[in-house]
Amino acid sequence: MKDRLKTVLDRYEHLTSELSNPDVIKDANQFRKLSQERAGLDKLVAFAQEYLSLSERKIESEELLKAGGEMAELAHEDLAEINQRFPELEKKILFELLPKDPHEGKDIFIEIRAGAGGDEASLFAADLFRMYSKFALKKKWRMEIMSESFSEKGGYKEVVGTISGADAYNTLKYESGVHRVQRVPTTEAMGRVHTSTVTVAIMPEAEENDLVINEKDLRIDVFRAGGKGGQGVNTTDSAVRVVHLPTNTVVVCQDERSQIKNKAKAMKVLRARILDAQALAQSTERAASRKAQVGTGDRSERIRTYNFPQERVTDHRIGLTLHRLSSVIEGDLDEIVEALQQEEYTRLLAEESKAG
Repeated sequence: MKDRLKTVLDRYEHLTSELSNPDVIKDANQFRKLSQERAGLDKLVAFAQEYLSLSERKIESEELLKAGGEMAELAHEDLAEINQRFPELEKKILFELLPKDPHEGKDIFIEIRAGAGGDEASLFAADLFRMYSKFALKKKWRMEIMSESFSEKGGYKEVVGTISGADAYNTLKYESGVHRVQRVPTTEAMGRVHTSTVTVAIMPEAEENDLVINEKDLRIDVFRAGGKGGQGVNTTDSAVRVVHLPTNTVVVCQDERSQIKNKAKAMKVLRARILDAQALAQSTERAASRKAQVGTGDRSERIRTYNFPQERVTDHRIGLTLHRLSSVIEGDLDEIVEALQQEEYTRLLAEESKAG
């Protein structure tokens, strides 16, 4: 353990030194990459420094205890305190040493689409987007709409947004999947409960060098934007549709007045969608691993039910049920997110212990 921690501290010092190197500072991509790596080590470094300090204290106290005399009693108390702290600290260190998600620390795209249920599904898609928007505001993240398509009733057929901020991906990666709502639609005269579904996809934002897209593989159409957006948006051919022909991936952006800006947004979403699809289609071993995880894979998995008549929200992956749906739909997602994270942490630690 000590050797591994010393290696971590050496790497941290090296990264700190490199970030002061003028050549690295000039290279924005390299500087960002090294900064992210160092930031990812902050917690582990703090734990490592405490662990090594406690180890030295333990050796000193053990020597004093063997020597006897006036300091023996104080040494005995110090050893008791150190031995009580070690197990908790070792557990934290072990988790920080686990292989990290390659997308950790990245900003994300959130894509919400109405599923089964017609207008009611689109209205619930809007409710979910609002829920995540409020949660993002609470976390002091920045959220921006990239593209949106409205239903006749004012809900969302589809909405794509970006969320930027610390731990955005780590916090929301478990939200991908099918979200089911059970409630009485406003148009239901008999008061019957209807069931509708909405799909949510959380995709890490991709760098341009993560995926090279050949311009020959793209079909780009421009047209006049429709729906909301104001007079300037709706009277110019500013909307952009980008089709990636090899994968038949289609992205439409029409929220900016500038055709150039809409194309830039569309390319960002396109890159994220293609990489996300590639990740989900990888080897059988990877797919089997995803099944054991807390739902970061199969987009067709029904992960959560929102039952309005019973004021109940249930996450089916971990069997968590809360009877405070009204607060959850207002963005109070912390308890659910933390439970999902804890489930994943417990599984990873168990696997590491078996491997060790």
